[in-house]
Amino acid sequence: MTASGKPRLSPDGQRLTLDLDDQTREFAALWLRERAPDAETLDPRTGQRLIEAAELPLDLALDAAELDGDALALRFSDGHATRFPLAGLRAERRSRGTVAPGRTLWDASLAEPPRADFAAARDDDAALLAMLEDLHRVGFVLVSGVPADEDGMQALIDRIGPLRRTNWGGIADVKSVADAYDLTMTQRGLEPHTDNPYRDPIPGYIWLHCLTNAADGGDNTLVDGYRAAQLLAERDPAAFDCLTRVSPGFRYRDETTWLESEGPLIELDGQGRVSRVRYSNRTERVEALPAEELARYYAARRAFYALITSDELTVHLKLDPGQMLIMDNYRLLHGRRAYELAGGVRHLRQGYVDRDSTASRRLVLRQRLAETEEVA
Repeated sequence: MTASGKPRLSPDGQRLTLDLDDQTREFAALWLRERAPDAETLDPRTGQRLIEAAELPLDLALDAAELDGDALALRFSDGHATRFPLAGLRAERRSRGTVAPGRTLWDASLAEPPRADFAAARDDDAALLAMLEDLHRVGFVLVSGVPADEDGMQALIDRIGPLRRTNWGGIADVKSVADAYDLTMTQRGLEPHTDNPYRDPIPGYIWLHCLTNAADGGDNTLVDGYRAAQLLAERDPAAFDCLTRVSPGFRYRDETTWLESEGPLIELDGQGRVSRVRYSNRTERVEALPAEELARYYAARRAFYALITSDELTVHLKLDPGQMLIMDNYRLLHGRRAYELAGGVRHLRQGYVDRDSTASRRLVLRQRLAETEEVA
């Protein structure tokens, strides 16, 4: 982390300009004041703000700013003084691109899925962090060595966060038999989709544990929704724009449950990057928009569907007994190929874990292990 030259203040002191890592950055004095990393402004343990930011004067200015080692020494017009680490300023850089940094996009050419060992991730923090980093970066992980009992994945879930309970309970069966009465219990293939877009919040991560599998077929299909959205933006910008603006509804109903939500098929974050994809043909219910807008939406949806069902983007994985997929339900579209039971049963178990607890566990482990390495 390097800074060159003296910090420069605007004539009114309300803006500070600094050369950081060969880039010129500008910061508002009011922003620097409300983010001041000292115990009077931010709680040292939680980082929560201790001052009421909305009460700071809108014309607050910097009276002085100078480099002090690896920090900026600042004095504000309200009399407050602080040292702001340069690393903290660097971390505030707005990233560019279709998706947030730290993700690896992929397509059908993915040579090897990220892998993890169940016992290692359960028992060792470093192995658990490696698994969670891969999950964050690639969007899915193939875990081997999962115990063969029906709740075999629970011990690893407990290392990360609470199991998300739904109207189907906690860990539920995805079990296909010859005389089925429900679509998920048949031998037919399932189109690429994201799970439960009719919930609020949508489940963050899908945990799919294989107990037994079909003799022929039954492969899981995986598609990187971020990559599909990126390609759509490149090849058909109008379709991409449409799918980020139109928010269809999604609905699930049975005798005891009525769930509804809405959201675009491609959702952007505050910096215009893809943060979530939704696709659920069976539960989508677009409203009766004006005919021209519907025509644009239907054409855009078809273009997106062509990508997520293409050989170009689809990876096939057949789970063996004792294997488990953990999938980012905000990013991955998953499905399955049709299969033959050959007199047996295809039995998988599925559960959900939310994004907040998963992200928290990853970030806490990353910090904790980094601190341990520094001490060593």
